Parts: sequence; structure tokens; C-alpha cells
Amino acid sequence: MQWVVLFFAGLCEVLWAVALKYTEGFTRLYPSIVTVFGMMASFLLLSRALRTLPLGIAYSVWTGIGTVGTVLVGVLMLGETMSLAQMLCVGCIVVGIVGLRALT
Repeated sequence: MQWVVLFFAGLCEVLWAVALKYTEGFTRLYPSIVTVFGMMASFLLLSRALRTLPLGIAYSVWTGIGTVGTVLVGVLMLGETMSLAQMLCVGCIVVGIVGLRALT
């Protein structure tokens, strides 16, 4: 169950990172609210997952989910481009996340 909580913490990290792009330096109200809410939810869920998961593993997976998710949103929804080398690097992060989960 804690892995599911950690997964949702990572998704909340994606939420706040994407919303942050639209805050324009926290001058726009609604994106700013979404950013702060996403941050709070992400940290809350991470703290719950840390009740039973090892810190180093949980933190690594949490940031990895946030990183990969944010990259995917950027490419698939915001029209950002990636080189093949960048895609391979993101793939390495995915392999690392899966490996940490499988070995824990």
C-alpha cells in the first residue's frame, strides 16, 4: 500500500511542477494555488510512505516519478522536444525506479 501512496506523491509532484510553469512568478492566482496544493499533497503523501519505506529508496522513487512524469507532460502536452540521448537518459531513470521497487 505504501508504494501506491508513494506513486500518488510522485504524481502530485508532477502536478505542482507543471502548474509552477503557469504561475508567472506566483502572480497568477489559480496556478499558484494548484502549485502550493500539489506541493503540500506531495510532501504529505511522501511522509506517509516514509512510515514504512526506507528513506533513500522512497525519496529516489518519488523524485524519479516526478522527473519522468514532468518530462512526459512536457513532451506529450506542451510540445517540448527531446533528443534521442535525452530519451535514453529518461529511460535510465525509469529502469532505476523499477529496479528500486523490484529490489525493495
